[in-house]
Amino acid sequence: MTDCIATIGFFDGVHKGHQFLFEHLQSLASERGLQPLIVTFAEHPRTVLDSDYIPRLLSSLEEREKQLSQYGEVVVLSFADIQPLTAAEFMTRLRDEYHVTTLLMGYDHRFGSDRLKHPQDYRRVGKQCGIEVLTMNEYVEGEWHVSSTEIRAALENGNIAVANELLGHPYTLRGQVVHGKAIGRTLGFPTANIAPMDPLKIIPKAGVYVALVNTPTMDNAPAFVNIDKQGLIEAHIPSFKGDLYDQILKIRFLRFLREEKHFDSLEELREQIKADIDSTLRQA
Repeated sequence: MTDCIATIGFFDGVHKGHQFLFEHLQSLASERGLQPLIVTFAEHPRTVLDSDYIPRLLSSLEEREKQLSQYGEVVVLSFADIQPLTAAEFMTRLRDEYHVTTLLMGYDHRFGSDRLKHPQDYRRVGKQCGIEVLTMNEYVEGEWHVSSTEIRAALENGNIAVANELLGHPYTLRGQVVHGKAIGRTLGFPTANIAPMDPLKIIPKAGVYVALVNTPTMDNAPAFVNIDKQGLIEAHIPSFKGDLYDQILKIRFLRFLREEKHFDSLEELREQIKADIDSTLRQA
């Protein structure tokens, strides 16, 4: 097996900061004749350290693996299995099991039960284990310190444009179409009520969004998506005719259109939906 240069992390969202790291990983791998290797974890590390913690994720494991595989070979480990290991024990495992000779550490990343604090500590331990340890600078874009925390905050505030900019791709939810109250159908604008596939993924702030939806028969269909204060998701796809019940849809959020609001009559709601459709078709 070819020797590897590896990087380690949870990489939630695979955002621009992560992409910056992976592109540097690929560049170093090419220069040194090494195989790029990305080591990630099946579960959020904090769920192992704190059993009461419920993560709010930007990507499912399946989504992460697919995105990470664009940059190199992906190894998924159980954080519960490696959490007791010291930095030296973990690096030794990487060397022995995955032929890692170089480790590229992301900005402010730490690992190991012995809680090493400084890059020089990891370089020292790495040298003892036969692994060269390299470190990255923080990735900053304009005024933004790109991080999963910043992106989660943007989604919770309905600032989908900022979230997408920092992610480097539209925020996406996948869900199954379930039966709802059929109010949209009675108004002449049927909606798909969507139950998210991954209950740990963040649902953006309540409101109406311009989105692109993939159905089993259509890709990138413009849609407006309503999210209520309980997190219930409805999508109206103007170009779709037919039955979507039990089908899996993928929603890519593009823009925040307006706040959710109360309507005094069904006719007022119908007129607003017409306006939302016009806005969606112009902006999608």
